[in-house]
Amino acid sequence: MLSWQRTAFHFQPQTNWMNDPNGPLFYSGWYHIFYQYNPDSAVWGNITWGHAVSRDMIHWLYLPIALVPDTWHDINGVWSGSATLLPDGKIVMLYTGNTAQNVQVQNLAYPANLSDPLLLDWVKYADNPVLVPPPGIGPKDFRDPTTAWIGPDEKWRVTIGSKVNKTGLSLVYRTKDFIHYELSDHYLHAVPGTGMWECVDFFPVSVNGPNGLDSSVNGPEVKHVLKASLDDTKVDHYAIGTYFVENDTWVPDNPHEDVGIGLKLDYGRYYASKTFYDQQKQRRVLWGWINESDSETADLKKGWASLQTIPRTVLFDKKTRTNLLQWPVEEVDSLRLSNFEFEEVVVKPGSVVPLDIGPATQLDIFAEFEIEFLASKGIGKGNVGCGSGAVDRSALGPFGILAIADDQLSELTPIYFHLSSITSDASLTTSFCVDETRSSMAPDVSKLVFESKVPVLSDEKLSMRVLVDHSIIESFAQGGRTVISSRVYPTEAIYGAARLFLFNNATDINIKASLKIWQLNSAFIRPFPFD
Repeated sequence: MLSWQRTAFHFQPQTNWMNDPNGPLFYSGWYHIFYQYNPDSAVWGNITWGHAVSRDMIHWLYLPIALVPDTWHDINGVWSGSATLLPDGKIVMLYTGNTAQNVQVQNLAYPANLSDPLLLDWVKYADNPVLVPPPGIGPKDFRDPTTAWIGPDEKWRVTIGSKVNKTGLSLVYRTKDFIHYELSDHYLHAVPGTGMWECVDFFPVSVNGPNGLDSSVNGPEVKHVLKASLDDTKVDHYAIGTYFVENDTWVPDNPHEDVGIGLKLDYGRYYASKTFYDQQKQRRVLWGWINESDSETADLKKGWASLQTIPRTVLFDKKTRTNLLQWPVEEVDSLRLSNFEFEEVVVKPGSVVPLDIGPATQLDIFAEFEIEFLASKGIGKGNVGCGSGAVDRSALGPFGILAIADDQLSELTPIYFHLSSITSDASLTTSFCVDETRSSMAPDVSKLVFESKVPVLSDEKLSMRVLVDHSIIESFAQGGRTVISSRVYPTEAIYGAARLFLFNNATDINIKASLKIWQLNSAFIRPFPFD
């Protein structure tokens, strides 16, 4: 687990442990990201708020630590929280503190100097905490306040994750000054059996418009997304529904795909996500934490652990009207170097086709696939799901690409589709999958097969976009309806030895693949040049 595992354009600290993204915002020409950080070790503990800034959310500059656990109300950890940008230009930061008695409380902080675009210095409100667990809520079940939104009564709302017994829920508080709060009579939402809700996120999406929305927008052309990070399963689930501002409740469009029992933001290694509204470009941007899948011993040897996804724009899927669309921010394109194009490459059943692009550790890949039935076969049925991985064979899959592979295919990570059926109107029922099981020969790495279902409409080709960055692969299917983030730790397929292939393990179809591929530059993430 040496230097080749470190990423080139994903955000991570210079050293040590990182987890949840916190308080992202755009202010005075700079994007700010704060994050859960251990300044002393590559494993979790002594949690403070790290801080970095960027002009484009790709090329980051490290800043000094923003918040440290130095008061009774956060001495056991400055935990996750959110920034709210007020109409007068002020910023309030609400965060969870773990007290000396291990009680989770909500604290207020604000910039010491709003004329400083870097927001280097932060002041904690003198009379923190501003919120303590209400009656009926456990002292360790009250955390991670959201960005606030304002209602027609000119009161701000904030929601906080919790549980009662095994029912996951989000509490709603109203405030005018972020110091004094009233608890709503209703939960924003609750789902039995889902356990503790962490890192709740709540935001509007436009049903017909092209842009993201400020957190306070509501109306007939707006849906609201409620997301919770489930502490029991370490998975981020979301649902789309309707927010009723008159009593601060939310109802899912589809109760069978409610929060915690339906759609996931990411079907891979991903947790504790948070969005913010980027007022500069009128977009909603999503961050997510990607943890390691190797051992703590390996992390201590590396000296670092965890990273953040490439920031993603989030929009309502106007075609399916059931999903969100997530897509890497457009600034990723600034990293592109040499590019390669391949048109209608035929991949026959059981074959692997190399793609001659040179080193394959830092890539942006677009791939489209067309299906060609073999004359003697007709329309068959495939397996349902991703099975035990890409080695499974059926009539209609799997097929896709092999990323971070060596020439001998001893190490490889398949990203692939596996169709279960094709209907008479040519629409597809398909699984989108990533198979880590042969991604590394290192012994202390967890290797999983990640599975998702993705809608494919009758007028669409099968498509994927894949970002490859040494030890992380982010894979987007059908324009971002489904996303899978995976961690790989190759020992052979590194640097110049890493290759890219097409493969087709289906038995009854040829695949025609067309690809655009870019080599990507490093983002050269480094300390802020104060001198």
